[in-house]
Amino acid sequence: MTDHGPGGHQPGPTAAGEDRWLLVAVAGMLSFVAMLDMNIVNVALADIADGLHVSAATAQWAVLGYQLPVVALLLPAGRWLDEVGTRSAVLAATAGFALCSVLAAAAPWMAWLIAARLAQGAFGAVLFVLMPVLAIRSVRPPKRARAMSVPATLGPLGAVTGPAVGGLLLDHLGWHSVFLVKVPVCVLALVVTRRALPPDGGLRRPGRRSAGDALPVAAGVAALLLALTLASGRPAWLLLACAAVPPLWWWARGPGGRPVTGVLRVPGLLRAHGAVLALAAGFAAAHYVVALRLQRDDGVSATATGLTVLAFPLAMGLAGPPGGRLADRYGARPVAVAGAALTAIGLLLLVPWDGAWSPPDVAWRLALAGLGMGLNGGPTQALVMGTAPPDRLATAGSTVQLARSLGFTLGPALATAAWGLTGAPRAGPALAATAACLAVPLLALPGHRAARP
Repeated sequence: MTDHGPGGHQPGPTAAGEDRWLLVAVAGMLSFVAMLDMNIVNVALADIADGLHVSAATAQWAVLGYQLPVVALLLPAGRWLDEVGTRSAVLAATAGFALCSVLAAAAPWMAWLIAARLAQGAFGAVLFVLMPVLAIRSVRPPKRARAMSVPATLGPLGAVTGPAVGGLLLDHLGWHSVFLVKVPVCVLALVVTRRALPPDGGLRRPGRRSAGDALPVAAGVAALLLALTLASGRPAWLLLACAAVPPLWWWARGPGGRPVTGVLRVPGLLRAHGAVLALAAGFAAAHYVVALRLQRDDGVSATATGLTVLAFPLAMGLAGPPGGRLADRYGARPVAVAGAALTAIGLLLLVPWDGAWSPPDVAWRLALAGLGMGLNGGPTQALVMGTAPPDRLATAGSTVQLARSLGFTLGPALATAAWGLTGAPRAGPALAATAACLAVPLLALPGHRAARP
């Protein structure tokens, strides 16, 4: 049987009678490195500016050059990946991602670095969409939530550990190393994928119509991302988000947007996407506010702050695998709801924070929220992918990743605005907790015809 793509009929573990956990591990590793790249370069911007003799504002494009195409191309990538071979797409995207890492590390001037990062962002968008599809296709249906918990947990872990990993590399090996660190993981993923997946129908270059559909959504999402990113310094930049409405409205009404809107019309899926966005925003806002407040207001050292904030991702990593197993046994929805509720409780306990709290007082509350995020990630992803039409799995994966990416960007921006407008230190934690609380009813209410994954 021929592989028609991530969403099509293809040979898999169900037919072979075995689960390919090695491919699930590949999905987790690539999710980790793709998300790691969202933040790891931040700590190296000053060194990049000095090394390439540019201003700090120009060096910022080493980060934006990756983030913008990742978020802007998620939806077009999802539609394209529904029509091509899984193996070919994984190999091409991973090889391109690794090659761009090498080119970025070897950049002799800033224009070269920006071009490499823009291309890497395009490959990163493909990886973000492919990884949940690869995980769900690598195991039999009774174990899908367990498999989905691997990329759903390791992806956010890559985001929060990026600055720590980047700082360590920067201190010992220089700014070039923050780009090269991902290459060995990509090489290992290429070897495993090449051996474990059978040949498929290959890749198909996007046609002119696909490229035309990609332009408006890329322009709209890029405007929205820029508005959220720049608004943390100047809230007036939020007005730029208005520029995102016309191209996205035009795209949603055309042939390019119909597969996406069709997925979101499936009962329950729009609410599930809202829950993903809300939890990501709460997670990112809490991570940002806690680190800032510990150092700026409480006078805690950078090392103690890092160890305190580390409680969240460590707890999340510990809870991810059990969350998948529980979802496979009891159903994805109840476990996803329980995880969201636990995250909300942990973040609510942070709201009364006053100057008398020690770092351990903050850490155990973050750990509680992290346990909830770990329990929630895989089951929510499995809920979405199990409810989506079988021929639109990549499209569903792209919409979930877009919701999560926007949440990660939206959280710190809103927390900064709330803190600045009210002048109250509790405004940021309150906003993070509110976002997490919103996710609970969004997940708890099933669609009229929602199927259990």
